[in-house]
Amino acid sequence: MALALLSLSPIPSFRRHCRVVYRKASGRAVAAVRKEGDAAVVWFKHDLRIDDHPGLVAAASQHRTVVPFYVFDPRILSGFSDEMLDLLLFALEDLRKVLKEQGSDLLIGYGAAEKAIIELVNKVKATQIFTEEEVEYNLRRIVDTVETSLSDISFSRGSPKLIIWKSPFYDIKDLKEIPSAYFDFQKLRLPLMVPLASPVLPELNTDWERGALPAYDYLKKYMAENTCQSDEIWSSLKRTSAKAILHQGTINQTIAKNKLVLGLDESKKNNKESSLVIEKTQKAKSIGSLFAEGGNQVRGGTDVVLNALAAYLRYLEGTARDDWQELHQKLRVAETRKGTSFGVLFGSALRLGIISRRKVHHEAINYERERNAGFLSPFGYSSPTVAAAVETVCSMEWYWLLSLKSQICNSEELYPIRIWRWNGYLIQYTVVGQKGPAVLLVHGFGAFLEHFRGNLSSMANNGHRVWALTLLGFGKSEKPNVLYTELMWAELLRDFIVDVVGEPVHLVGNSIGGYFVATVAGLWPIMVKSVVLLNTAGSVVSGYSSAQLTEARQTSGIMWLGSQLLLWYLRLRVGTILKECYPTNSERADSWLVKEILRASYDPGVPIVMESVVNFNLSVPLNYLLGSFGRKVLIMQGVKDPLSKSNLRLSMLREHCSGVTVSELDAGHCPHDEVPEEVNSILNDWIASYELDSCVQTLLKIFELFHSSDIKIFYSRFFSPHLSNICFSRVTMFQM
Repeated sequence: MALALLSLSPIPSFRRHCRVVYRKASGRAVAAVRKEGDAAVVWFKHDLRIDDHPGLVAAASQHRTVVPFYVFDPRILSGFSDEMLDLLLFALEDLRKVLKEQGSDLLIGYGAAEKAIIELVNKVKATQIFTEEEVEYNLRRIVDTVETSLSDISFSRGSPKLIIWKSPFYDIKDLKEIPSAYFDFQKLRLPLMVPLASPVLPELNTDWERGALPAYDYLKKYMAENTCQSDEIWSSLKRTSAKAILHQGTINQTIAKNKLVLGLDESKKNNKESSLVIEKTQKAKSIGSLFAEGGNQVRGGTDVVLNALAAYLRYLEGTARDDWQELHQKLRVAETRKGTSFGVLFGSALRLGIISRRKVHHEAINYERERNAGFLSPFGYSSPTVAAAVETVCSMEWYWLLSLKSQICNSEELYPIRIWRWNGYLIQYTVVGQKGPAVLLVHGFGAFLEHFRGNLSSMANNGHRVWALTLLGFGKSEKPNVLYTELMWAELLRDFIVDVVGEPVHLVGNSIGGYFVATVAGLWPIMVKSVVLLNTAGSVVSGYSSAQLTEARQTSGIMWLGSQLLLWYLRLRVGTILKECYPTNSERADSWLVKEILRASYDPGVPIVMESVVNFNLSVPLNYLLGSFGRKVLIMQGVKDPLSKSNLRLSMLREHCSGVTVSELDAGHCPHDEVPEEVNSILNDWIASYELDSCVQTLLKIFELFHSSDIKIFYSRFFSPHLSNICFSRVTMFQM
């Protein structure tokens, strides 16, 4: 089992309107007495710095030889955009430069991390490997694979130990002690700790081969060569945005059904353009610039990011420096809503670990003290940029803790929780079932993946692999300061299907989740087998023939006030509202459900989500999206839904959505949770029917040149008599 460096986990407090207390820590991390002759490997992943790096500090204090190492593992880099790959290379180049200044260096490897690390361990005779604790499920699996591989191989010096380190804000000994509710967490009033200084590193053996950092074009080629063609084709769907498709004006079924081809053509074009742009920016970036040409994210190593952070915090002071003026201009463009600019400018640097979250907090608080003669007001910060920096990193830390706790303390969860990172943000999901058709469940407004508590296990036991996720901005998933739109959530679902599920799915959505599901099906139909809508949101408009996409409205003081009042109202009446939405089986609107909804409503970022919801405009009608999908659609409607006129809605859906199947249920707005047994039965039959029809159509293509009598003989040999008759009757039906 990996060891944890609990003593090296200082972390800052979340509290904004309070006196900040710092716990003493050493000002300069110096080399302690080192063991003679042994070596340690420091495996860098998303911690590309030497400042405030507990793993590097521990390795330098305990070992005579410290070997910094980065491996280009396609599994780790697969989720990186072209821009992130470019930022990564600049960060690695700077990290190597800083290490060389200390007489050390950064060794570079390629391929699977476990193989590269074992090879390096044998070469340098390392006894320990230091690496940062990960929160993403796939990265945790890679770290586990490295640890298992190390223990399975016999080394002359004994099996090396994998040392897991972290640099959170708070010195927490046991994750179980962390409350799941943010307002309870605030009551702990945990003290801040000063970030660690960079350590003094021993000189590195000059005989070891360092490995070259790749150029951007080579890295892209390397990634393409190490990705199978089917994965590349599937991933190409992510390169066509929802807005780009809708701006085409129409999505006729011919185009929609061949969207994969369109996506490939566009992706090749976009890739070519992207390569040219990045190649140009690498050559054309002016001396002293903090950004790539045309980019909005700070690019470079720790010193560059710290300089950019100083400029950001001092925005109100003005400056004559060209680089700071450049950043201030980027800030003004990115500040589309209060506080959004910090995430836009520094989000990638934080994700790559070029600077730690607690370092940002420390620098922001120090600047606030400078502005106020050492005083911190209990009523807030004197600069909006300080507030934006502190609130962003504190929010990130909270969701990191929630995500880590959800995975490690699984006994507190209804289902095993996994974490997927989307656009840098942490998304919770679960998967149950070992075999069968893939099904993805999408919750509605204010809910989370556990809202399908009565469906997940039942469907898995009936021969399905079932995924459910908590959308960005809900439940225990992250709630960043971004603009939330129906298209953003649709793209999140699209990317989840590509990155996590990896195959076409049966999409099931409730309420606003139903609208997101319909959007995915209408824009990227090749990803979806069938659609199931449970009391879906969205309008039905007769005679609608083209997608008139309405641009998101700008936020205003009135909208902010409206969102705050709505949030206050929902918190006050959540129990009553739930009971009304469960008219047939109100016992299902239990205290657990009320508690979880209330818990999430106090998370950082919720007011921003509410402001976006108040600003919602579901401008593309359901009938247009479902018509673009052109395949099987099941509409389940709880006819006692207090939020809609069910009879009128069903009549409109029947009239304007051709080919849909409608099932009326004696339930309210959330039939999947109110009457789960009935919904599960309908879902199982629906998916089984689709899969059987799909199988029959495949067989029909195989035997299209055969006579019907030959087909019947084939079925009788390979299927039971009952199933043989069903298949034969369906083939006959399709042939008619």
